[in-house]
Amino acid sequence: MSEATFTFRVDDDLKKQFTLAAKERDRTGAQLLRDFMREFVRQQQDAAAHDAWFRHQVQAGLDSANAGRLTPDDQVEARFAARRAATRRRLEPSR
Repeated sequence: MSEATFTFRVDDDLKKQFTLAAKERDRTGAQLLRDFMREFVRQQQDAAAHDAWFRHQVQAGLDSANAGRLTPDDQVEARFAARRAATRRRLEPSR
């Protein structure tokens, strides 16, 4: 893995506090910054993957609806009323 230098300006007081906090955790500021950068990149990748998945799910639903594959409201309500009733029965204390 090749390495590159990342240079930026930061308030002197913040740098001192960050360096002290890093030392208290037996880490260097550079180690923590690399960790923070990796975590940020991972979060962005996860968010992008979720967004792509979500968009795919929405498009699949739209395609299904446009193709006429719809379930009438009364059937949906009846199905979930039955599921709610079954859940309530499971949660009731045994007599």
